[in-house]
Amino acid sequence: MDSLLQALKALSEPTRLRIVFLLQKEELTVAELQEILGMGQSRISANLALLHREALVTQRRVGKNVFYSAPQAQIGTLEVLLKEIIKELPEVERDKSALNLILRKRKDKATEYFDKLAGKFGRTYIPGRSWQALAHALLKMLPPMVIADLGAGEGTLSHLLARNAKQVIAVDNSEAMVKFGSDFARQHNFQNLEYRLGDIENPPIETGTIDLALFSQALHHASSPQRALLEAARILRSGGRILILDLASHTYEQARELYAHVWLGFSEIELYQLLEKAGFTEIEISIVAREKQAPHFQTILAMAIKLK
Repeated sequence: MDSLLQALKALSEPTRLRIVFLLQKEELTVAELQEILGMGQSRISANLALLHREALVTQRRVGKNVFYSAPQAQIGTLEVLLKEIIKELPEVERDKSALNLILRKRKDKATEYFDKLAGKFGRTYIPGRSWQALAHALLKMLPPMVIADLGAGEGTLSHLLARNAKQVIAVDNSEAMVKFGSDFARQHNFQNLEYRLGDIENPPIETGTIDLALFSQALHHASSPQRALLEAARILRSGGRILILDLASHTYEQARELYAHVWLGFSEIELYQLLEKAGFTEIEISIVAREKQAPHFQTILAMAIKLK
């Protein structure tokens, strides 16, 4: 009875309860728990130590990493009670999404490789080799699609996409931007490029008509990013894709005044949850660029698929 009472006492603290809930589902390191819970290393380690003393978690060392898990034999006695208590924790749904993201990142070894490769590209001068040339080459490989460039601005990306797309619909809420883009499309005889005045949270595009919905440094301008992503899901065909390039979370408050940013970027977990709630699946998210100059903005790339 004493051991059971001690176990219940250990689990009376919400953070420890969240840790056990996660470790029941997956073996995790302290670093992974930090990312999921958004807490410091010392706080998580202290809670793990207490749970370990009560035999509510076990640990396994693999090289330099220590993996923690919740032993079913010990937790089994408390299973029913835990399920009921977990329902009262508002953070649990967020923790589930964050855990899914962590497990995806574990598998995505290509991301780590790409980061190293991207860091090398352009360091040494080689005639004719540039990101601009590479972008043009890759765009040529895209199949003909109907693309919505949401929050297109003057439409530099729309112009590039229109070279190989079936149709590009560029949406922006600035009349000046739409006029500029429309004039450019006429001057350069882009028959498949159309500019429309509208908001990314209510784009003037018919439901289920788009193959690729694109937000390039636009989502942080939305008053409701969630609504913008729900609208992107609306206009996409079944099997259509969404691609987001935006800033990772930062603390550069001046961005609100200087660049009219509503949101100071998004964390990988936040973006994962937003996409998940909008009904997207096969979500992949990673940091793809880091600026060397202050305030050291990072670019986050997210891709996902609409199934229905």
